[in-house]
Amino acid sequence: MQITLQVKRFNPEDEAPAPFFQTYSLDVPEHFTVLDSLIHVREEVDESLALRCSCRAAICGSCAMRVNGHATLACKTKLTSLASPGGSVRVEPAGNLPVVKDLVVDMEPFWDKVQDIRPWVQPEGEAPEAEYLVPNTDMLHLTGVVGCIMCGACVSDCTVLEVDKNFLGPAALAKAYRFVADPRDGATADRLKLYNEYGGVWDCTRCFECVQVCPKDIAPMERIMTLREHVIEAGHRNTYGARHALAFEKLVEHSGRLDEARLIPMTYGFFNVPKLLGIVPVAIRAAIKFKMPPLFHRPIQGADKIRGLFERVRAVQSAEKDQGSTE
Repeated sequence: MQITLQVKRFNPEDEAPAPFFQTYSLDVPEHFTVLDSLIHVREEVDESLALRCSCRAAICGSCAMRVNGHATLACKTKLTSLASPGGSVRVEPAGNLPVVKDLVVDMEPFWDKVQDIRPWVQPEGEAPEAEYLVPNTDMLHLTGVVGCIMCGACVSDCTVLEVDKNFLGPAALAKAYRFVADPRDGATADRLKLYNEYGGVWDCTRCFECVQVCPKDIAPMERIMTLREHVIEAGHRNTYGARHALAFEKLVEHSGRLDEARLIPMTYGFFNVPKLLGIVPVAIRAAIKFKMPPLFHRPIQGADKIRGLFERVRAVQSAEKDQGSTE
């Protein structure tokens, strides 16, 4: 199989270090993965190419990198799934992390954020004398989260981290959910207070990139959304993120659709003049392009049925809580 690899290179020892793409034309077997082809380049073509790998079985996560613009594990990505014979494949280091050399990135910022969420069980009170046996039903919903191999693919493609390095990131927050939902942990209140702060659960923009690229189907974004629910239930409602979510829910329940003209003041506060003045330029640009929401919002036909759905969901949630308390 003829294939062209376009590999993004970077050598910090150059006189004027700068990233550049280097092209390799290869003739490899059709069963080759991206990692197989890179190892072939390093061993047979260019021994200066730097990359990181270990298990070659999608277990260790060390070969996470961007392939054709999206993060993936190079060891489980076959060339035939990316390009037909004679085509090209672009390989780059993982994003949102400092590049050490070529395809090798520094994972220290990644592990720093994992450390920030306190990734250990904090039992309440004295440690039990015997083993703490957790009911199987309580741990089943955590099986997906504990399958995370910490490869950093979700962090690589997180659109929020591209603009705000303070964000904890999808991997750390998915790990945070694992401890909030663990029945052995007694620090839920402190954890939720921490995750409610700047850089926490409310900074996620729900772009779905972390869900798309996760090689183990952990769905970090879904865990973040669940953490948001826990944060609100814990009473942390006086942040912009929480108020935005609650206002969104209230407006849709009222009229069956979103009243965008009221959403912003309900989020920031009707008397938060600096914040409201700050969106005036955006409003002007929207008006020029005829994108302004109507000032007089009307409920849709059948809005009462939407309200009925909200009531039914609340009834189900209340019944589940009552059942959980009795158990």
